[in-house]
Amino acid sequence: MTDLSKSPARIAPMFDAIAGSYDRLNHLLSAGIDRRWRRNAIVSLRLTGTERLLDLCTGTADVAIAAAEARPGPVRVLGVDFAGAMLQVGLRKLLARNLDTRITLVRGDATRIPVAGQSVDAVTVAFGIRNVESPAAVCAEIHRVLAPGGRVAILEFAVPTTPVVRGAYLWYFNRVLPRIGRMISRHHAAYGYLPASVGAFASPGEFVKILRQSGFVEIDAAPQTLGIVHLYTARRL
Repeated sequence: MTDLSKSPARIAPMFDAIAGSYDRLNHLLSAGIDRRWRRNAIVSLRLTGTERLLDLCTGTADVAIAAAEARPGPVRVLGVDFAGAMLQVGLRKLLARNLDTRITLVRGDATRIPVAGQSVDAVTVAFGIRNVESPAAVCAEIHRVLAPGGRVAILEFAVPTTPVVRGAYLWYFNRVLPRIGRMISRHHAAYGYLPASVGAFASPGEFVKILRQSGFVEIDAAPQTLGIVHLYTARRL
């Protein structure tokens, strides 16, 4: 049975262990579609070029980079993650793109975001909120740090509801993806955890309820690519 405990002491080292192969596997296992999902999340924020953006669970900073390179993009980007090795990979990417003056990466916990209340204008979370012990606590923290009128965009995997798509998706996620992930990363636990964590995460309807209970309005859950991913957007009053 796959261990689904999500304490930072367990999850951070697991992601640190696969940091070197993480980007390559993301692009390979999603056939490159992950880039489109991230672009859609940035577009949904309706940036004007004046915002301070927080990318939570930033990992290797793919979303932070996509935001900074958007036109218009935010004035400043702060990426927060609790996996130090992932942040090191991200920093190398920033330096290669000369983005280290616009993007700052900080090690921190998503349930205790290391920024002041109402200090950012937009927040992104890509495929990270299912990896925390309390998604509700993260949503409450996002609400705390967002300035009035600020927007949040959250990407997360979901199990499709259409029978044919659901069957193909579960076969790929449970049989093919773990084998490829283990072969390339040499880490067995991480790519057993991934499909199990998706199945255990809140349904789109349940997660919308969490956002609403956290105080957000104008909440939307937009399915991406036949429903295998959902883009959740919301606004803080």
